[in-house]
Amino acid sequence: MRQLLLWVLPFLMVDVCKAEDITIRFNGSTAKVEQQTKDSVNVTVEGSHVSIESFYQAHKLSVLLTGRSDDGQLVLKTAGKAKVKLNNLNLTSQEGAPLWLKNKKKVEIIAPERTKSSLSITACDDTLNHKSAVIWAKDKILFSGKGTLDIVATGDGCRGIKCKDDITIEDITLNVTTSGNHLGEKPFSMGGFGGGPMGGMPQFHPDSIPEDVKKQFENMRKEFEERMKDGDFPMGGFGGPMGGFNGHAEGGFPAFNDSASAHFPPFRGGDAPGGMDFGKHKYVSPAKGISSKGQVIIHSGNVTVRTSTPGAEGIEGKEGVVLNGGNVDVLATDDAINANACIEFNGAQVMAISTTNDAVDANLVDFFAGGFGGFGGFGANQATQGTPPEGGVEGGSPAASDPAIIIRGGTVYAWSQRGMPEEGLDCDFSPIEISGGKVFSVGAGMGDMPSVPTQETAKQATALLIGINIAKDEPIQIYDSKGKLIDTITVPFSLNRSSSLITSPLFNTGETYTVRTKNYEKTFTLSENFVTIR
Repeated sequence: MRQLLLWVLPFLMVDVCKAEDITIRFNGSTAKVEQQTKDSVNVTVEGSHVSIESFYQAHKLSVLLTGRSDDGQLVLKTAGKAKVKLNNLNLTSQEGAPLWLKNKKKVEIIAPERTKSSLSITACDDTLNHKSAVIWAKDKILFSGKGTLDIVATGDGCRGIKCKDDITIEDITLNVTTSGNHLGEKPFSMGGFGGGPMGGMPQFHPDSIPEDVKKQFENMRKEFEERMKDGDFPMGGFGGPMGGFNGHAEGGFPAFNDSASAHFPPFRGGDAPGGMDFGKHKYVSPAKGISSKGQVIIHSGNVTVRTSTPGAEGIEGKEGVVLNGGNVDVLATDDAINANACIEFNGAQVMAISTTNDAVDANLVDFFAGGFGGFGGFGANQATQGTPPEGGVEGGSPAASDPAIIIRGGTVYAWSQRGMPEEGLDCDFSPIEISGGKVFSVGAGMGDMPSVPTQETAKQATALLIGINIAKDEPIQIYDSKGKLIDTITVPFSLNRSSSLITSPLFNTGETYTVRTKNYEKTFTLSENFVTIR
């Protein structure tokens, strides 16, 4: 018996010996706070709403949250690092972020092993005084632990996770779901292409321009909306210090005439003389899953993201997305995985599906650096010197010199069910680099020419199959020249004439392979690093 007690006692003492600085127990409309550390830490409680302000910079503040409330919230403002442990917490906020982090340094959000916690938000109407996400963070956040955390956003305009810096994920099982409509939806239009007596550029609708040009305008529209919404867009119309359309800054559009009236005033709507109506919508607060103004980095664990309303992206990292390991499963209405920088796949098992847009979308070319930066041949971004791809706009959008999507390992299933021009892997005119891993993309591409690697960036033998017919839940099988089955994939939707990029660590240059479905079969030889098969 004594030996048994000596063995059990350490496990019983875990919670006793590791007291947190602050423990918050939610119970319906109330919250009980146990505060071990009081120096330089202020705590206020109003019902089930708790605010903590810590002035510590060297000490990492530790906060434990447990219990249940249908109208609760923690606002945590820290000068230094902190960690927040979620011990079987079930917390819902009726307005604003249930976990609002005003952190100046990184906060670690921990789901301990054998625990399951849930954070929910039902409304995001008061965006001036509250934050429109289940978890909103000012600085870096790290999700860790071997437990489970469910993030559920049902309110209109409510995101799952929103961070103004990097988001890192490891070990944890993280499930993010958003289902609300966009908050503050309104017509989006750009006007004032000239605005002076000359009237500027005549008004037009995107249906009158080619699909590849329309795609570029769509990327620019998204970037412009985000910058205007976040208050960090530096131009007063397309004619400010960054150049733009006035022709006076490097990379900008040439002036439409010699008078100052030809320069762009601030945007003023499609009803302005000479305006340009994109026929789209501006979403004040879109219901994205995981959104970061920095990078989203996933090292390990299980990450599932679901969005279900128009325009809601799954995982967005403005400065890049890096998937090093773990299982990543994203189903989104808009881009499943999106970045205004490079997206890297280094070993994760990834399933990325979009119902209305690209599955994986890397916008490495910044159309806002020096005006349209390479759009239509009117000036190039510093990183975009080159010639337009086959089938591109005459006068050409230069190809970016750096790869926008890099695949070094793991499995990448990137599927878009929209149809032309949306792609499984989209990086505009930047190349894809593939040096390892298993890839099977599904998408229509732009005129049967999707984003692809070059002979130099296809460091693992890769093929583009144009014209494969995808049938819902029908096995797609890949065989080597000896008839050995390499892989089997089933896609949960149908798409005729898909442009599919495929590769495997088992592929070798000079070898022959066969892709077969019930009503399709194509045998091809990898005669060089990258081949296109029609």
